[in-house]
Amino acid sequence: MRIIGMHGPPRTRQARGMTTDSPLRARLRAALLQARRDRDAETVSTLRTALAALENAEAVPASATAGAIEDAPVGVGASEAQRRVLSDADELAVLDAEIASLLEAVRAYASSVPERAAGADRAADTLRALREG
Repeated sequence: MRIIGMHGPPRTRQARGMTTDSPLRARLRAALLQARRDRDAETVSTLRTALAALENAEAVPASATAGAIEDAPVGVGASEAQRRVLSDADELAVLDAEIASLLEAVRAYASSVPERAAGADRAADTLRALREG
């Protein structure tokens, strides 16, 4: 099924799941698979959080789906909302926000909980490396 996004060329939805194909997501998923094989819980958590942020960015705002109950569609799948498709630039912006959040955590934890600051710094480094490809 082809989906027309907000920016850029249309992308194809994968048969399984709600995600779109993109080079960034492919890198994140490949790294997640490797981290799971390596039993690296910290990296698994970082990558799952980044993928979830991308999924959440595709969600349709609640105000776009709200309405009167009598106007609600009826039938199997009738209430499924079309998800937005992010452009490569949109995906990078979401990942950049995740990296910025981790760097803010590094600053916040630096003096009080240095081991958490180090973990957040490693997570930011992981995402930065995958961002560049």
